[in-house]
Amino acid sequence: MKKILLTLSAVAVLGFAANAQTEKGKFMLGGQVNYDGHNVKDSDFKINSLSIVPNVGYFVADNIAVGLGLGYQWTKAENNENSSETGSAFQLAPFGRMYSNNAGPVKFFGQLSVPMSWGERKINDDKVSTISNYGVELAPGIAFFPTSNIGIEFKVKGLYFQSSTDKAEATDIETTTNSYGLNANSLAPTVGVTFHF
Repeated sequence: MKKILLTLSAVAVLGFAANAQTEKGKFMLGGQVNYDGHNVKDSDFKINSLSIVPNVGYFVADNIAVGLGLGYQWTKAENNENSSETGSAFQLAPFGRMYSNNAGPVKFFGQLSVPMSWGERKINDDKVSTISNYGVELAPGIAFFPTSNIGIEFKVKGLYFQSSTDKAEATDIETTTNSYGLNANSLAPTVGVTFHF
């Protein structure tokens, strides 16, 4: 009997902790750090990129948060020792997130975000163009709350649209590329940790 009461108490505490994390007036702090590296065998071609986007959210109602991500992205592509292309951009990503209203340490969520970035491209340290990106993403995810202050999240990209514009420095010619799709690959989710206080 004691084991049953202890188990029920533990489940109740975990359920309360999960609900306490998504209550109105709480904050969440998280972010994304991405690094990619690619090279071609028997070639001098390689690409490296780094992106850091911390974010903060505020629960305007129980299970509903709004927030903002602010960060920086850097990319470098090299063909040989004498040629390189670099890109850098500042990123801004307002978002809204809604958690499921269930008790327990696991909650599903949907996140609507509007990622934007502005930056420049350089070839051998000479500026060749300015770049701007605007998009919208609707991403599903699941969060596990092992404690009252920590959430472990698994999220896929979901449904997205992005418009990218590259404006040549020398000619002012703009090239715009639009991309869209549904990326719900459960074998390649993003994994993150959020802190709730």
